[in-house]
Amino acid sequence: MLNSLQPTQQEENDAEALPLQKIFETLPGLLLVLSPTLVIRAATNAYLQETLTERENIVGRYVFDVFPDNPHVPESSSSSSLMASFQQVLTTGKPHSMDVFQYDIPDPANPGAFMERFWSTTNTPVLNEQGEVRCMIHETVNVSEAVKAKDLLGQSRKREQEALAQAEQQRLRLERLFEQAPAAFAMLEGPELVYKVINSAYQQLFPGRQMLNLPLFEALPELRDQPVYAIVQNVITTGETFEGKEVLIPVARYEGQPTEDIYWNFIYQALYDAQGQISGMLIFALDVTEFVEARRQVEKSAESLQALNSELEGRVKSRTQDLLLAQAETLSQKQQLEGLFMHAPAAICILDGPELVFQLVNPVYQQIFPGRDIQGKPLLKALPEVEGTVIPSILSRVYQTGETYVASELPLMLARHEGGPLEEIFWTFTYLARRNGEGTVDGVLVYAHDVTNQVEARRSIEASAQQLQLITDSLPVLISYLDRKKKYRFANKMYGSWFDLKGESIVDKPIAEVIGDRAYEKIKGNIKRALAGEKVDYEAAMPYKEGLRHIRVSYVPDLRNGEVVGFYSLVMDVSEQVAARKALERSEEEARGIAKELAAANKQLTHINADLDNFIYTASHDLKAPISNIEMLMEELLLELPRQSLEQGDLRTIISMMRGAIARFKKTIDSLTHISKLQKDEPGREASVSLEEVIQEVRQDMAQIILKSGAKIGVSVEACNTVTFSEKNLRSIVYNLLSNAVKYRHPERALTVDVRCHEEGEYVVLQVRDNGLGLSAEQQGKLFTMFRRFHDHVEGSGVGLYMVKRIIDNAGGKIKVKSEEGEGTLFSIYFRQNSHTAERPLL
Repeated sequence: MLNSLQPTQQEENDAEALPLQKIFETLPGLLLVLSPTLVIRAATNAYLQETLTERENIVGRYVFDVFPDNPHVPESSSSSSLMASFQQVLTTGKPHSMDVFQYDIPDPANPGAFMERFWSTTNTPVLNEQGEVRCMIHETVNVSEAVKAKDLLGQSRKREQEALAQAEQQRLRLERLFEQAPAAFAMLEGPELVYKVINSAYQQLFPGRQMLNLPLFEALPELRDQPVYAIVQNVITTGETFEGKEVLIPVARYEGQPTEDIYWNFIYQALYDAQGQISGMLIFALDVTEFVEARRQVEKSAESLQALNSELEGRVKSRTQDLLLAQAETLSQKQQLEGLFMHAPAAICILDGPELVFQLVNPVYQQIFPGRDIQGKPLLKALPEVEGTVIPSILSRVYQTGETYVASELPLMLARHEGGPLEEIFWTFTYLARRNGEGTVDGVLVYAHDVTNQVEARRSIEASAQQLQLITDSLPVLISYLDRKKKYRFANKMYGSWFDLKGESIVDKPIAEVIGDRAYEKIKGNIKRALAGEKVDYEAAMPYKEGLRHIRVSYVPDLRNGEVVGFYSLVMDVSEQVAARKALERSEEEARGIAKELAAANKQLTHINADLDNFIYTASHDLKAPISNIEMLMEELLLELPRQSLEQGDLRTIISMMRGAIARFKKTIDSLTHISKLQKDEPGREASVSLEEVIQEVRQDMAQIILKSGAKIGVSVEACNTVTFSEKNLRSIVYNLLSNAVKYRHPERALTVDVRCHEEGEYVVLQVRDNGLGLSAEQQGKLFTMFRRFHDHVEGSGVGLYMVKRIIDNAGGKIKVKSEEGEGTLFSIYFRQNSHTAERPLL
């Protein structure tokens, strides 16, 4: 390392005066400005980016302090070569270009570490007027990728020579391996994809079909109407490898037989000729139907097949055409077969020689031991814990005899990580002897599955099933599970008491066989909904051996991977609850009938109370009414109540209450009479009375009633402001008419009452119009013919209107009613004028 040189004061002053520095920094090249003492004065942004440095960390510093030698490359001194170039420029005042040389740069992310770089550099002096070097422009280009490419090309040539020497032997070996492999392989050639090579494992998938030398879709015509047809077309058109996992492809294993649902793991890979054109397709296939039916416990990932080395292939094409074709075909087959093993969705390894060295380990196999380096090691050194197990003896027997060995769920204590704890791993595997060109066994092909998860899952399921059976057998409800074929897969003990069967004998039986065809017809629609993915709750009456039961049922779908595979059934006997509910409903119906009768009676009593209020108001303002007549009217009212809606005891109670009210009312009348006499009041005398004043007094008396009802009352009586009549009787008339309008207002609109007056011949006519319920034609007819007796009035036309009619009749007047049902009523009261006939008694 060269010593650091500190910048002089003159150099620092010169740095401050550098012109156009910002423009320099934006230049696209990798440029440095160096002082004669090799201090960095400026750097372009491109240079900073390429060397992973920052301007404030390098400007003003000695260049070899910023970029020291890589101590890990002692055989060459990068700084010495660069310094020699700088010295030559400073001495000669002329530019100097350097050959490509290695100069590693510090890695800012890892202090003390360096990043490999190769550079093509030119150092150019900047001279002053005296011809002296004022500074230098250091311009460089990163040529690392080109150097590496050149190096890789050399390595490629070397590998090519080695590969050509071994290609033929490897091809023969792989062909034998291809034939002996436990997985199914087939090679199809030409645009019609004719079967040219089929190993025995592939032929065994279709033992009853002729396939060799037939086009794919002629040998297996059922594939044409399936998605696999489009997949094949895409592979041979685009060259894209397709990898399928657990794909359902229905095919027939025997010629002329119906298709079977078979699940496949497979790879379709395009084959290329020496010119790089697609010439066929390679198939790697596994029948994984058993694994799928066992809830697809085995899932293995796959990786895309790596492309052939185009650079190497390009160089090889420069050789003679005959040699090129032969070598390319051999190498392509070797790589394809090797690639299939490396990308197969199962764990595969090749143990080489009598020491069983791991010659080839595919990624799936390596993932079983993620923390262990096993490639290139003998079995007992890579996995020493297998010593003392049955594995060495089994492998030795396969190697010595060439016989295939198959094991299922064999437990072994192995460590997944180097130095890690031993774990119990369950294996299902095949050991297959590998033979060389002379047919001699020279290794063992291992095809293995780590089925630990499946074994543990099965054990857990079995334990859970036992626990579930114990729990559900103790419950007083029917609990079961049915598959998509509507067969029982589980049933608790309670089924035996309902169907006279033991729980275990129900399993595998169709539901229709267990519950009977008639019962099944009633519930099959609900079962269909459950198998469609819907949770179903319903009640039904079903026949059982002990008679009709009312049941409450819940079906819960069993969804797995987005597919309904069955449903859970929960059946409860709710016969007692249903009986209790029906009894309660009958009681409620009876209660509603009684309540309806009482409501009718209560409604009649409500109208009677309102009419009695009007009657009392009228009587209290007309003290001429004989008390005996009042009592007689009250007795008549009570005797004419609708007896059909009241019990005899209720009627007696009402009569007793009303008689008490009559007694109290008589006392009130007596008191008012006494006060009237003291005041020398003459209530029956006619006089000129102000209609407007009487109406306003009545409105004050009814203020609370009007406010509560929300009624709006308009008055227009200027045309005939006075009328010759008893003031108190007039007040009773107005009160009863307004009260009647409030009482029978329409429930769907606000009440409005319009009070007007006009003269008509010998009469002054007072009109009260409302927008209430109104009367039908039938009700109006009854109203006029039934005024004489209280009980003959239409509903709601009670004591109030009866009193109005009596007062008007006694005064020689008349009353008219005009009404439209649902629209309102118009009452017209005719007061006779210029009559000196005294009013007759009210009753």
